Amino acid sequence: MTQTPNSDTVTEGIRVQAAAQYMPQESDPDRSQYVYVYRIRIANEGARRARLLSRHWVIVDGHNKREEVIGEGVVGKQPDLGPGEFFEYKSYCPLPTEWGTMEGTYQFRTEDGHEFEVRIGRFFLAPTVENSLVADG
Repeated sequence: MTQTPNSDTVTEGIRVQAAAQYMPQESDPDRSQYVYVYRIRIANEGARRARLLSRHWVIVDGHNKREEVIGEGVVGKQPDLGPGEFFEYKSYCPLPTEWGTMEGTYQFRTEDGHEFEVRIGRFFLAPTVENSLVADG
């Protein structure tokens, strides 16, 4: 990640960086439809190989309405990261309000069967957030 992410957390040697960008060409404010693309970088900075098993997102819109998204893997994959390896992906989040937040957790498992939760720090979905991270790659 060449730019500073909106969120940067480390749990048990797994670093998760997140940033979001408003997509005006995909949005329709007259119909309360705001679309954001977000980019995640997951890096194994620890000493053990670990596989991402599942995700749990908490999305809160500008009216304080909370939505939870739970599922296997990310973008159809369950990346298995050795020490020093990373995985990046982009996805999107539609909102009924102009701004909101996202945060959550990933469930990981090491080769020896140790399961642990990795925190995804809160980041903002807002048109005014200046961050070219998503567009960079």
